[in-house]
Formats: sequence, C-alpha cells, structure tokens
Amino acid sequence: MLVFVAEIDDFANLPLFASLGDDQLRELATWFHVQNASEGIRLCGEGAPGYTFFILVDGTAEVTKDGQTLAALRPGDFFGEMAILGEGKRTATVISTSPARLLVLFGTEFRRLEAAHPDIASNIVEAMRARLGDRISEPA
Repeated sequence: MLVFVAEIDDFANLPLFASLGDDQLRELATWFHVQNASEGIRLCGEGAPGYTFFILVDGTAEVTKDGQTLAALRPGDFFGEMAILGEGKRTATVISTSPARLLVLFGTEFRRLEAAHPDIASNIVEAMRARLGDRISEPA
C-alpha cells in the first residue's frame, strides 16, 4: 500500500464534510493521509487494536464479523470509529473488494476533528450508534 498526503480535492464528494468550506477542508487535509490499496487487502481486522479512522474515497470494501458479512462499503462510507470511540479494539474486519483509495486519520487527529468540528463528530457518533443498533438486532 502506498501512502500520500491528503489534498482538498480528496474531500470533494464526501457527504461527511459537505458543510465545510475550502479553508476548513484545507485544514482537514493536513490531518489526513491517503492510502491506496489493491483488491483483497485487509484494511483492518476484527479484534486488533484500532488507532485509525478510514473514509473510502474510491473503490469498495466488505465488512465482516465472525465470518458474517455486515455491510458493503462504497465511496463516502467510513469505518474505524468504533475502536477510536470505544474500547480501542476493532469490532469487524474490512477488506477491499476493488482497488481502493482511502483517507486515513490517526486517533490524535481524530480528537482534533472532534474538537474543531463537533457537528461532524456528532454525525460519526450517530452512525456508530446506528451500526451498533443494527448488530444488536441481528440473530446470534
């Protein structure tokens, strides 16, 4: 996997950041880096320590837990928040199902995002709660 510094254009089609202006996006770009992955790459693994938050910019990925598919991710979707906001362990495995381009944010910068943009942090928390609710309602 190759890693690059994020640029403002990387945020152009991401609903999570639609409310931000160019100056705010430029600041965010300094906190993120870009990771490219080929198809079939394990982006994070269930049970592993989790210190990063990911946003899928291009490509697709699959989320699994205990071998069961939970979700298919597409551009604009994000993952990794549960480990950062929770107990620090990955709750699922995410594998790229096509070549993918991701924005990656480490935990320290994630805390900066929460402080600087509480509305965005709130949207991330709401998505996490919805995901946890989905899992609770699944059959065991």
